[in-house]
Amino acid sequence: MATANNDKKPHAAILTSPGMGHLIPEVELGKSLLTQHAFDVTIFLITTDLATARSQIHQQTSHLKTAPNVVELPQPDVSSKLGPDPSLLDRIVVTMTESLPSLRSFILSMKHPPSLLVVDLFGTEAIPMARDLGMQPFVFLTTSAWFSALTIHLSAMDPNQVENTHIKNREPLPIPGCEPIQFEDTLEALLDPLGPIYEGYSKVSKVINGSDGILINTWQDLEPSATKALGDSGILRRFTNGPVYPVGPLVRTLADRDTGSVHVDNKVMRWLDRQPTESVIYVSFGSGGTMSEAQIRELAWGLELSMQRFVWVVRPPIEGDASGSYFDVGIGGDGSPEYLPKGFVERTKELGLVIPMWAPQVEILGHAATGGFVTHCGWNSVLEAIFGGVAMVAWPLYSEQKMNAAMLSKELGVAVRARGEAEGGGVVGRDEIARVVRRVMVEEEGGAMRAKVKELKASAEKAVCEFGSSYESLRQFRTYSRAASEAKARGA
Repeated sequence: MATANNDKKPHAAILTSPGMGHLIPEVELGKSLLTQHAFDVTIFLITTDLATARSQIHQQTSHLKTAPNVVELPQPDVSSKLGPDPSLLDRIVVTMTESLPSLRSFILSMKHPPSLLVVDLFGTEAIPMARDLGMQPFVFLTTSAWFSALTIHLSAMDPNQVENTHIKNREPLPIPGCEPIQFEDTLEALLDPLGPIYEGYSKVSKVINGSDGILINTWQDLEPSATKALGDSGILRRFTNGPVYPVGPLVRTLADRDTGSVHVDNKVMRWLDRQPTESVIYVSFGSGGTMSEAQIRELAWGLELSMQRFVWVVRPPIEGDASGSYFDVGIGGDGSPEYLPKGFVERTKELGLVIPMWAPQVEILGHAATGGFVTHCGWNSVLEAIFGGVAMVAWPLYSEQKMNAAMLSKELGVAVRARGEAEGGGVVGRDEIARVVRRVMVEEEGGAMRAKVKELKASAEKAVCEFGSSYESLRQFRTYSRAASEAKARGA
């Protein structure tokens, strides 16, 4: 079992969950603890796509003199634990649960086991195991402080009241010390407060609140109200057992770029090198974002109608069969994917690039030619856009992304929101797409948004540098965890 040793560095274990949206900031947290705060770090990797996860970790750590230790836990067979058509959430939760025996066995076999375990929103079932093995459990919420405040407060909310006011009457959902959540921006998990998904979320909230502390991938200047509410003297502090630490933005930077990038990277960067400053809008909906064929076609028409330069990362529509997952299948006669408007690629070849599946996002957002970003508002993408200093078209797809979009457009003033039939699950039309793209790229409003984003970028860089607010927050985390571990070893 883990014991404190005053002659050794504190040893943090970080348990990842499947999906790039969690893996990327978890690796960044490990890097920061290792290189700036004198931790030993072991990352326990749970993934359903080992090759991609390995590649991602390599990109983020290959430039380091000393990298975190990475342990690849065996992928469990969860087929017998799932129904015939499981949701993504079900697959992640079951995968995490079934991986716990392997995690426990490996920790018990370690000569120098970790003194603390950091899990994310999907890894909370590891917290009792951590305590059993003598490790301090902490939770890393890889999202905004606003969403974190909702998660922390949820276990104290009356589901019947949520049902009657927020769902039936569509009244804003209050969060103490924070902006209320408008009904149109609410989480899918809240839509049925008396159902099993809400109940499960509430249970996770209680477990998170009972951990020894919570780390959040944000910084004080970005979300002053929410971070204050979660702070030691804040109105939400009474719900948590341990302190809350804003430690972000933990985000990939240009220093992490893979210098061995293949031709796709070079093609994009060479093309951007030829474009005027802040003239290109980057379009990407993340590693998990998908659209219908009708929506993809409208997006293509909207980009063409906007008459703006673009780089568009396209993924096959959700209606396609398995062979439609790659661009080397289902190619039209003019070389365009068959689900794009006929002749689109040829007509726009002087104006933009259509890239299949993946593009080097950090490099694109950091390029001088990039001035805008059509984004699904995943938190990693939001932070990378801020670090790139680009304004955004907010186009949320699922999860807390609607909350992120609301914050970006209403509170921070660095995004415009794509509206239309999509608010009810339909299609955002081409005219609306062209309108919001031009608002960001051409109109005076877009220039004002870019100026605000650049202010946030400076604030972000200041937060994570030595003696910045997030740097100090991680330093306090180290002091707190070390003191608690030593007190426990003394039998205090």
